[in-house]
Amino acid sequence: MALVVFLRGVNVGGHRRFRPSVLATELRAYDIVNIGAAGTFVVRKPGAKARFRAALLRKLPFETGAVLCDGRELLRLEREDPFAGEPSRPDIVRFVSVLSRAGRCPLAIPFQLPPEGEWLVRVISSRTPFVFGVYRRHMKTIGCLGQLDRMFGAAATTRNWNAILAVVRILKSQEKRVAGEAPRRAP
Repeated sequence: MALVVFLRGVNVGGHRRFRPSVLATELRAYDIVNIGAAGTFVVRKPGAKARFRAALLRKLPFETGAVLCDGRELLRLEREDPFAGEPSRPDIVRFVSVLSRAGRCPLAIPFQLPPEGEWLVRVISSRTPFVFGVYRRHMKTIGCLGQLDRMFGAAATTRNWNAILAVVRILKSQEKRVAGEAPRRAP
C-alpha cells in the first residue's frame, strides 16, 4: 500500500520554501504524486519505510518534520467520515491534524480555542494519529492551531479536509489500477 507524507510547516508565510513538484521529480523512483504546495505526497512505491524517509529528508533543502502514514489509514478516515453531522459553511474550514507520534489526549474533547469568547478552532474528535476539527478563517487561527502540539504532546501538521479527500482519490485510483493488472504467469 502507498504511503502518505505530510511535511510540517513548509511554504508557510515565506518560510521553508521549496517546490514540491521538483521534489516529486527528484524522487520519481518512488512513484510520488504531489498534492498542492503544503508538502503532501502520495508515495505509490515506497519500498522500505526507513529507506524512503531517509531519501526524502536528504532531498529537502531544510530540516522539517515529516509524518508518514499508511494509505489505508486515510481510506478508513474517508469511509468513517469524521465530519458527519458538522455543518459545512464558507467561513468554516474542516481540518485534520496529523500527530508525529502517539500523543496524549486532552481531558475533554470537544474543546475550542480560545477557550473563552468566540472560537477560532474547535477540535471535535481524535483518533491517533489524527485530530479532527474546524476553524474559522481569521489571522489568529494559525496561533490556535499551533497550540495543538502542546495540548496533544506531539508535533502536529494540519491539512484541510479537501486535501485529505484529494489524497484519498489518488489512493483509490491506485487501488483500481492495481486491481486491473493481470497477474503475471511464471515462464
